Amino acid sequence: MQPRRARLCVSLVSPRNSSDDDEFRRFATAAIAPLGRLAHALCGDRHLAEDLVQTCLIKVHLAWPRIRHPESVDAYVRKVLLRCWLNEQRRPWRRSENRNGELPDAADESADPGRRMGSHDTRELLRLALAEVPPRQRAAVVLRYWSQLSVTETAAAMRCSEGTVKSQAARGVEALRAALQRRGVDDSHAALRSY
Repeated sequence: MQPRRARLCVSLVSPRNSSDDDEFRRFATAAIAPLGRLAHALCGDRHLAEDLVQTCLIKVHLAWPRIRHPESVDAYVRKVLLRCWLNEQRRPWRRSENRNGELPDAADESADPGRRMGSHDTRELLRLALAEVPPRQRAAVVLRYWSQLSVTETAAAMRCSEGTVKSQAARGVEALRAALQRRGVDDSHAALRSY
């Protein structure tokens, strides 16, 4: 998220109570960049990620006076962001996208999977492959491996059991590997480690 836009977002959602104002402003200013990265990893779209962060901060703002344990704010905010993204996935206009698998008429000449991938190419391939993973599995993979949360923390964020997190993460990793292999990445383990 751009700094100017981040300041605008923070100023729009600052609490009405002046005692909470500085505390929330400091929190939102510090949290906006990591939340943006997490949202982008979940949805793969920078603009949607910005919208998700803004919605998340508004919801946290509304709950800010009720937050009693400041040490658990990060976990709460991750959970709110995840819920916002999952709710966005359920929207009718998301389901109406054309996903019939038809390929465009012309191939992208610059995309040659046989060439050695640089850091940017690897990230782009991973982003595209991650977009093919079903939403719950993608959430489990992103929270477990990208955000490096424990199984217990991921289960709390996803509102499910630890066993569900483990199975969703395992299925998500397999789906991600399959998507990478379809894109011509032979060594999916190396690609995942480089991200």
